[in-house]
Amino acid sequence: MQSVTDITNAIVAREGGFVNDPNDPGGATKFGVTIGTMRRLGLDLDRDGQVTTADVRRLSRAQAAEIFIDQYYTRTRICDLPKVLQPTVYDMQVNAGSAAVRLLQRLIRDMRIEVAVDGIIGPKTIAATVQAAAAAPDHIVDAYGIARRNYYYALADARPASRKYARRLDGGKGGWITRAEEFISPAYRLTEVQHRERTASWA
Repeated sequence: MQSVTDITNAIVAREGGFVNDPNDPGGATKFGVTIGTMRRLGLDLDRDGQVTTADVRRLSRAQAAEIFIDQYYTRTRICDLPKVLQPTVYDMQVNAGSAAVRLLQRLIRDMRIEVAVDGIIGPKTIAATVQAAAAAPDHIVDAYGIARRNYYYALADARPASRKYARRLDGGKGGWITRAEEFISPAYRLTEVQHRERTASWA
């Protein structure tokens, strides 16, 4: 089983370096840490009295990893979920915020286990997730990964500006889809043909 440090380092590597994409609602980002997160945490790295894009550029890999473990793994209580689910839920929490937990809660409800869909991990969600993982130990991670992949496709359906994250310029799988499928068994990953069929309506 991977340690939280291993999982976090993989997330930091997956997120990449500094970007400031005008189509990304998160704004300036480095290693997956947004300027909004840095402002919320008061990370004025150049000590000029304000948190700006310059501070985002100064962020180190080690600082990003520390933020992820504290803010996205421990404080969210992903650390209290069954270990088998922690890597994929944690990765999505970094990438999509509380949508990661709501997605998990909807999946659990689809399994006919009662839980609120509120994006918050509390005792009831932890207990329900433990029950779901015990009921489908060989399938729960794949089921979550498939739901995650569908979530990204649906975002791109609704928001054309986001389609570049789900489909490359050459029509292949974009970063969102390949990221979700890293946590899905090969048997359940879409073929390139299936992906192109799924995105054909985007034109």
